[in-house]
Amino acid sequence: MKKTFNLLIVLLLSVTSGATNIGNQQTYLHGKISDSQGKPLVGVTVFFNELKTGTITDNDGNYELDNLPRRSMLIQITAIGYKMIAENIDLKTISKKDFVLTESVVEIDEVVVTGQAGAGQLQKMPSPMSIVTHKDLLQLASTNIIDAISSQPGISQITTGSGISKPVIRGLGYNRVVVVNDGIRQEGQQWGDEHGIEIDENDVSRVEILKGPASLMYGSDAMAGIINFVSAPVLSQGSQQLNALANYQTNNGLMAYSVNFAGHKKNFVWDVRYSNKQAHAYQNKQDGYVYNSGFRENALSGLVGISSWWGYSHLTLSAYQLSPGIVEGDRDSATGKFIKQQISSDGIVGEALATSSDYLSYKQLIPFQQVKHYKAVWDNSVMLGEGSLKATMGYQQNQRQEYADVQMPNDYGLYFQLHTVNYNFQYVFPSNNGYDLSIGTNGMYQNSLNKGIEFLVPEYRLFDAGVFAMAKKTWGKINVSGGLRYDRRNETGDALYVNSDEEKTTSTDPNAMERFSLFESVFAGVSGSIGATYQLSENWQTKLNLSRGFRAPNISELGSNGVHEGTIRYELGDPSLKPENSLQLDYELGYSTQHVSARVNLFINNISNYIFSRKISSVLGGDSIANDVPVYKFNAGNARLMGGEAIIDIHPHPLNWLHFENIFSYVDAQLLHQTDSTRYLPLTPGAKLKSDLRAEIVGVGSFVKNGFVSVGIEHYFAQNKVYNAYGTETATPAYSLLSASIGGDILVNKKTVCSLYISVTNLADIAYQNHLSRLKYAAMNRVNGTSGVYNMGRNISLKLVVPVAW
Repeated sequence: MKKTFNLLIVLLLSVTSGATNIGNQQTYLHGKISDSQGKPLVGVTVFFNELKTGTITDNDGNYELDNLPRRSMLIQITAIGYKMIAENIDLKTISKKDFVLTESVVEIDEVVVTGQAGAGQLQKMPSPMSIVTHKDLLQLASTNIIDAISSQPGISQITTGSGISKPVIRGLGYNRVVVVNDGIRQEGQQWGDEHGIEIDENDVSRVEILKGPASLMYGSDAMAGIINFVSAPVLSQGSQQLNALANYQTNNGLMAYSVNFAGHKKNFVWDVRYSNKQAHAYQNKQDGYVYNSGFRENALSGLVGISSWWGYSHLTLSAYQLSPGIVEGDRDSATGKFIKQQISSDGIVGEALATSSDYLSYKQLIPFQQVKHYKAVWDNSVMLGEGSLKATMGYQQNQRQEYADVQMPNDYGLYFQLHTVNYNFQYVFPSNNGYDLSIGTNGMYQNSLNKGIEFLVPEYRLFDAGVFAMAKKTWGKINVSGGLRYDRRNETGDALYVNSDEEKTTSTDPNAMERFSLFESVFAGVSGSIGATYQLSENWQTKLNLSRGFRAPNISELGSNGVHEGTIRYELGDPSLKPENSLQLDYELGYSTQHVSARVNLFINNISNYIFSRKISSVLGGDSIANDVPVYKFNAGNARLMGGEAIIDIHPHPLNWLHFENIFSYVDAQLLHQTDSTRYLPLTPGAKLKSDLRAEIVGVGSFVKNGFVSVGIEHYFAQNKVYNAYGTETATPAYSLLSASIGGDILVNKKTVCSLYISVTNLADIAYQNHLSRLKYAAMNRVNGTSGVYNMGRNISLKLVVPVAW
């Protein structure tokens, strides 16, 4: 911690020094933005990502930005229905700049920030990436933020009911995916199957998904890739805006609302938001209502800071609370209906059929989780001449409690409390002869405490630090980028002794039993990436990237020893596990014209010491059982994953308002040198084909703009390549899901008064089980012979957004 505070002092001194050195270097930029016919464009966004500041054009297409530094910077010009402009502009010599936007039905290039020193153009990044825009998020029907992005190419989700989802990138999940929010990696006990992502979906303006270990900015765990949930950009200078959102969904009675107030006056910026969401049990054609699958969510966040000519300094504070029910799936053997625990009049705990009021209740039912996540992030960027210093400090506290005793419903069993301090310091050198270079250091310190009376993993402390360097260079149509990183992680697990009643005691107690053994592990690794993009012609582009990843085992893999309630199993770790190392090759070929846009991404990924969990057998040949649940143990082996994604969007000219988009995703994940029953990696998603026919309507009279109508189908191919040894995993049959949606902006006097989105998922009300659903392995229904619990049936979502700006 002392080193962290020393780095913080250096940052403060740098801010003062930077402001002094460039205090007399302010300038301004103004101009006009029009279309290809010379018509002025209203409401076009002009944005400098390095300053987190911008503006929009007025009724005459004019814009003006003052308080800018005299240096070269990347400017972004964006408007719906037009091709984005992203170019470096030298503000030392330019104070007036006009732009002409050309119409575009597909955005083939965007500015991204994930995995880079600063903002850069997507087309010049050699590693594969997907973008989910704010418009996409609003138009989707989802129960959480991971559910909202799971239809993206190569993305899946591990689910535990409708309230808990974990991201999977190309067959890899858990601690192999780094989630970034507010500029730091989200840390919330993500090693658990039923531990979701503690992020308010309404606070996300954009999602950038980097596939593979090509990013060198986040260290261990980014082996599968990075999902960066980006908050809304700072409003244009001199503006204020109030937004309200409401959402209702029919399947589980989901009711949600969110209100935020943001502004930018002079150099001061702010953005405050409150969100609330609640849902009762979801339903499907096979199970009816699924007992205890409801959840409640509350979130409060606020940003305050300064954005000026020298850079910016922003402080973000947030509090998130989620209370999901734990679906156990126990059923009555005579009727097949779900059962619950209840206390009789004489105080005895027994079982009873779940009632209609239970299914439709928004209250917490036993068992359930209580998840709280608090976060403070101080994000800074200071211009130092033509270079810049970026510094981010963060603190997170994650509290995760499980309540499972119907006799004492207010007493928790498991209670994890995780404290995390994040730090990141990075210097971006001035561009020199087309070379861009940045260096940095980042990492985190963690302290996890067991405050409950049940124990799954030991208390532990973790400290890791990494140093990295990244560079890129452009030669005509060729863009080359790469870098190296070194990480070192220290992880210490504490010993725990319990007595015969499973209560904490000391090692000197004659009746003490060692639940967790003391261990101290040190993991170190080198990761790197090198890749290039080449513009073959006006329509063709290709990309190639080679990257090496590194991941240290997490605390569950190293030290777990207990019942994991949400996953219905007893887990055993192995402190002798070694870190994972991967070598991945990515190739992309893209084609774009006014009639069609297409690209193919292919990859092969070899992982040494791949860690996975499998069921173990007893000496008699059946399942090993502990505390009435099967026992799973973490093992390791060498793995190979290969596959890719193919995307084609047909938008025939002059019917460029019509889109027929098709996305195919496939991954084959195998353990090397294994027999048939142990060949395939567990929790590998099956192949998926998603097709959407979409009509985009710019305007309908004077009452609607940005309208759309869409119908689609998602076909999930059968997944028969499973790890079926010891009954660890079962095959999943194929199924198809239909969807439809309609929406747009409602106008009054040419001003948007609200936006309305109506969508239907699982239109045909198909009964299905996703291969990555944890509820697939719940108890059997002995009446009809089906195993586990099915996913959500037909769901209609109505979403209303009301903006007020001045």
